[in-house]
Amino acid sequence: MCRNIRTLRPPYAEAATDEDVRAAALQYVRKVSGFRAPAAHNQAAFDLAVEQIAEATGTLLDTLQVRGAASR
Repeated sequence: MCRNIRTLRPPYAEAATDEDVRAAALQYVRKVSGFRAPAAHNQAAFDLAVEQIAEATGTLLDTLQVRGAASR
């Protein structure tokens, strides 16, 4: 789906930073919306989606249980 989004969970990534999570969220919103940079009238919706997806991603990574991996 989104080739530029890399896996952020262990063992593929030792520690995903907030910047990593936000970058993945931004790539996802760009792909789904079809906009690399939204028009001014869509900017607020675009930014909100990025923040909500980044938050959900952080929650997911914090609560995943990966066998044999250290916690985030």
